[in-house]
Amino acid sequence: MPEDQPSQEPSPPIVPSLPMGLSESEARPDLRRMRGWRLERVRAELRALDVAGLLLFDPINIRYACGSRNMAVWTLHNAARYLFVATDGPVVLFDFHGCEHLSEGLETIDEVRLARGFYFYASGPHVQPRARAWAAEIAELVTRHGGGNRRLALDHCDPPGAAALAALGIELFEGQGPMEMARRIKSPDELACMAHAMAVCEAGMAAMRDRLEPGVTENQVWAELHRVNAALGGEWIETRLLSSGPRTNPWFQECGERVIRAGELVSFDTDLIGPFGMCCDVSRSFFCGPGRPNPEQRRLYGIAWEQIHHNLALLRPGVGFRELAERAFPLPESCRPRRYSVVFHGVGLCDEYPHLAYAEDFDAHGYDGVVEAGMTLCVESYVGEVGGREGVKLEQQVAITETGCALLSTFPFEEALLQRWV
Repeated sequence: MPEDQPSQEPSPPIVPSLPMGLSESEARPDLRRMRGWRLERVRAELRALDVAGLLLFDPINIRYACGSRNMAVWTLHNAARYLFVATDGPVVLFDFHGCEHLSEGLETIDEVRLARGFYFYASGPHVQPRARAWAAEIAELVTRHGGGNRRLALDHCDPPGAAALAALGIELFEGQGPMEMARRIKSPDELACMAHAMAVCEAGMAAMRDRLEPGVTENQVWAELHRVNAALGGEWIETRLLSSGPRTNPWFQECGERVIRAGELVSFDTDLIGPFGMCCDVSRSFFCGPGRPNPEQRRLYGIAWEQIHHNLALLRPGVGFRELAERAFPLPESCRPRRYSVVFHGVGLCDEYPHLAYAEDFDAHGYDGVVEAGMTLCVESYVGEVGGREGVKLEQQVAITETGCALLSTFPFEEALLQRWV
């Protein structure tokens, strides 16, 4: 590829963000309407599956189905909180002790009960009897509201609980799939929330860029993203994917105490859960000055830039996942062994359906499907060579419109890495 700056292709339109001071208590976007939209999408999936209801442990799924949040990261590894959604009946939240008041005012929740935790940390040697007591309460809800249907979908459940439910005659079905399919299409209110979260994320990225100078550590740069996200109402960051210099190749090295030197690339992936619980999954590679990027850095960056923009142009409603894989940007042979795990992926409250594999990986790791208006997707690129010193990570987040896609991420690319120095 020539070292000249790549030709500027028309960019997708940009989804406008909301004011930085917006909070969840304000009227814009309409959070009540958004909660109703989400719950109805969940119930539509349950009707199609012909189940009596759905039991959710994943705090992200709980957030989607009813709008309630509480200690999300902690409950990702402690099954201390769960939600029962009857297909035709009430929504019952089982919350951690002393937390019943946290869901006051949520019209999506009909009843709040004390959760019966049977996970080992809370139960110790009493896991089995507590799991049986827990299952009896869930089975009673299925019996009361299922109209004779004893089929129950679950997203996650520890083996003692699943076995106890089955012993009571409850037929269990995989529930993460219906949740992912419900979550795949975003309402206008969700898109407004995501645009606001993206404004917060990009403010954090700007702070990272300002902090970057020779002599700072990777952790010091990464901390700026956390700081800004927390200060502006964001929630957490799912990974620690920031690396510098030779640690940028291969990808997936987490940030640490390495001191960044002048003339190096710093590559990162935000994986940020911002305001409203919305995920902002954007990647950039910065050049740490002073000085000028070398030809190899510009070459790698240019390939990644071309890959992103080529693949953005493919996105439109109705295009199939396999077709996207086959028409996606062909990486140079030297970069293919270290290609990223996907070309595109869905995004919402976290990374979610769909997962669109590279053509050479499609039969082993891909699946068929169709891009739909209302989806939000991330367009991925990692460019690094086996034996190469550095690698470039770029990623854009978009909303699929009726005619194509609209950019949600607007943070600028590195002009110094796109230009030829003479």
